[in-house]
Amino acid sequence: MKKITTFALLMVSFFAAAQQQTIDQKVNDLLKKMTIEEKIGQLNQYTGDNQATGPITINPNKQAEIKQGLIGSMLNIIGTKYTRQYQELAMQSRLKIPLLFGQDVIHGYKTTFPLPLAEAASWDLQAIELAARVAAEEAAASGVHWTFAPMVDISRDPRWGRVMEGAGEDTYLGSKIAYARVKGFQGNKLGDLNSVMACVKHFAAYGAGVGGRDYNSVDMSERMLLETYLPPFKAALDAGAATFMNSFNDLNGIPATGNAHLQRDILKGKWNFQGFVVSDWGSIGEMVAHGYSKDLKEAAYSAITAGSDMDMESNAYRYNLAQLVKEGRVSIDLVDDAVKRILRKKFELGLFDNPYRYSDDKRAEKVLANPANRKAALEVAEKSIVLLKNENQTLPISKSVKTIAFIGPMVKEYKANMGFWSVELPDVNYDKWVVSQWDGLQNKVGKNTKLLYAKGCEVDGDNKDGFAEAVETAKQADVVILSIGERRDMSGEAKSRSDLHLPGVQEDLVKAIQAIGKPVVVLINAGRPLVFNWTADNVPAIIYTWWLGTEAGNAIANVLFGDYNPSGKLPMTFPREVGQIPIYYNHFSTGRPAKNENATNYVSAYIDLKNSPKFPFGYGLSYTKFDYSGLKLSSTKIKSSETIKVSFQLSNVGKAVGEEVVQLYLKDKFGSVVRPVLELRDFQKVKLNAGETKTIEFTIDKEKLSFYNDKLEWTAEPGDFEVLIGASSADIKLKSDFELVQ
Repeated sequence: MKKITTFALLMVSFFAAAQQQTIDQKVNDLLKKMTIEEKIGQLNQYTGDNQATGPITINPNKQAEIKQGLIGSMLNIIGTKYTRQYQELAMQSRLKIPLLFGQDVIHGYKTTFPLPLAEAASWDLQAIELAARVAAEEAAASGVHWTFAPMVDISRDPRWGRVMEGAGEDTYLGSKIAYARVKGFQGNKLGDLNSVMACVKHFAAYGAGVGGRDYNSVDMSERMLLETYLPPFKAALDAGAATFMNSFNDLNGIPATGNAHLQRDILKGKWNFQGFVVSDWGSIGEMVAHGYSKDLKEAAYSAITAGSDMDMESNAYRYNLAQLVKEGRVSIDLVDDAVKRILRKKFELGLFDNPYRYSDDKRAEKVLANPANRKAALEVAEKSIVLLKNENQTLPISKSVKTIAFIGPMVKEYKANMGFWSVELPDVNYDKWVVSQWDGLQNKVGKNTKLLYAKGCEVDGDNKDGFAEAVETAKQADVVILSIGERRDMSGEAKSRSDLHLPGVQEDLVKAIQAIGKPVVVLINAGRPLVFNWTADNVPAIIYTWWLGTEAGNAIANVLFGDYNPSGKLPMTFPREVGQIPIYYNHFSTGRPAKNENATNYVSAYIDLKNSPKFPFGYGLSYTKFDYSGLKLSSTKIKSSETIKVSFQLSNVGKAVGEEVVQLYLKDKFGSVVRPVLELRDFQKVKLNAGETKTIEFTIDKEKLSFYNDKLEWTAEPGDFEVLIGASSADIKLKSDFELVQ
């Protein structure tokens, strides 16, 4: 049997290699027929005239240029009807090279899933892959070949609005999620009709912009880049990611779009990436504004030589690249390499065999109406919810409760639940498609429960005129649920905020309702960590709902009433105040570390603030209780070629079935460079029935002990280590020591 399996694998590898050789031959044959203008056309991407995320190129000749083979890709073309129309134009070109259609399918297409940061809070890699899989199926059925996702930027600064689009602050968790999302988008292989090309972004270090300001500069050491910010990109590449997108920021003084170290040395060199790199929107042209390039021509020169293959919306290649080749400043080999990378993907997608294969109205209608997609959206939304506080067993709410007051500006919103970066289709009525929180509660409660509503206030502004009605409504209820937070467009691209407190007078509304003395549950809707200290300190129950997508209302209702036991854990540290930012769990120690959260005298601390965060990385509660016991290490000394088995017992000692995310952290006590106080190195999401106990096992190997040393070598140094098992980065339940020896 083993021989047969080995033979089968060899045959699969042989045919895959033969197919790739055939594609390469086709690419080379086509390239020989192309003029320099047609080659550059493949490197040129324009947007449609809707849903732009940047300044639209005003070009009344787009259709004519497609017919001339001067455009290789389009983005923001929605639906099979329009992708077919544009593809028909491309089929009138001399060489009939099909267009690629890209779209920002970030967390769903028609069926909207939770924001990526919310999905990361699930710590459930299968659920995250499922969300990307459904998004790919719907997008591919609608004529999309290529999604500009996943965003894998590590970010430790919630002021940056684009944290909503990533997986948070941790490199290990971010790498696992990056891999899962690429697998979800691309499915079994490119060319399948339920697959889209992933585009890993933003390469690189975009999440470290100074002050959390979007598009801002980044200055960091090479070690920090290699160890913290690049691993999720490498994980995505290992998952087979078809494309990469460079980033808007400069890195140590060189714009990423023109950064040869990133794109030539690391991505296409050391990592041997065979796909293509697309610029972010207009980022080639923006090198002029950076003060790096004199004009658009020089920007085109910098980008192509640095390894940026496709120009999104800046027209730098379109009008300058041929002249640069003619002048001898840019080798035609660089142009050919970029063109071949793009053509290869078009062949792999099967577009040369049938340019319209993704533009099938009947398939689109069937896939977009698949009820399984909504079921998946509900499942992922439930898993993404984080229970932050639950005093006096306020939650779950009893189903026999007589009267509930549902108060706040988010209660009856529909589209808001989709969050930022959702695809808005022109033929969808989102007031009917999205389940509001009010509708979700109505779907859940029985006829014997009365629901009362008051808006109370708007999300922002200082108008308190609705407070009186809200207070009177709350007085009539047995339980009060308050739904507050950000607007959906307060987090996302170009949505950096200097103040992360709850906007407007919402926390004043919470104070007014809490003063009545009824049991209060607060739902916080947001795309990033917010600051809400009074609420956190005084309200008995708090649920962080993020923005959960199409099934938001049903998911929230299921958690409120205990039909789903919340299991989410925070993928980012929540600060006490904006002045604590950047704050993250895996920081370095100092020569004068604060020994507790109140220490302030001549230690690294603020004199006016506790040293701990409000809510730590990895934190999240459940309706049941878990006990950790019996930690065992298979050895207390290992060589680098050996492994340690870590085992312990996890018990559900509560009364409800629940899931716990058990987290394994390591601490390297001494090194040739300063090491973090602890680092996440593994995790498992474990489901246990009430009273059930399971033995949990982890394996520690050389890779989990490795880091970049003072010579920037990836290595594991002999020395003393501590293994820590916890329910969060700040709630360590078990710990033990071991030694790595020569």
